[in-house]
Amino acid sequence: MLKTIDATAAVYPAPVLIVGTYDKNGKPNAMNVAWGGQCGPKHVALNLSAHATTDSIIANKVFTVAIADKANLVPADYVGIVSANKESEKIAKAGWTVERGEQVDAPVIQELPVTMECKVVSINEELGETRVVGEIVATHVDEKFLTDEGKISYAGMEALSFISGDLGYYAVGERAGNAFRDGAALK
Repeated sequence: MLKTIDATAAVYPAPVLIVGTYDKNGKPNAMNVAWGGQCGPKHVALNLSAHATTDSIIANKVFTVAIADKANLVPADYVGIVSANKESEKIAKAGWTVERGEQVDAPVIQELPVTMECKVVSINEELGETRVVGEIVATHVDEKFLTDEGKISYAGMEALSFISGDLGYYAVGERAGNAFRDGAALK
């Protein structure tokens, strides 16, 4: 039986995304973004508050967005709780190495399993937040997560999701079914 509780955002899973930029001096920065996701076949949307990363996205009109995994839980959380405005060596302290993107001038973190290079399509200020929509122009994938056909295999990746209700990170598990196919059993 369903029970009514206080109104709460109970959307799950919420991906843990690591958003990367370069600042005005060319220094790489990254932050943990809990309020973001895919919003079209080749687009991502991020809801950001005031951060050094937000300022860099607005100024440069490019960014990277990577999927955080269980193997990188500690550094992923670290870049979410430490500001680049206070710690100039944030990426190094996280233990991450970066290379410049191939299509955009934003950092690709080598330790994360999937990184998408993005060009800003729109920036809107609403509800006290900055909503950024980016077009994915290149995707980098750790070879161990590629199929023979060159597609991403999420099996074993243990991508992180965030639950705001208990401030927890959860590793996404095994494949449970087949989209656009399993429901056909009810036709």
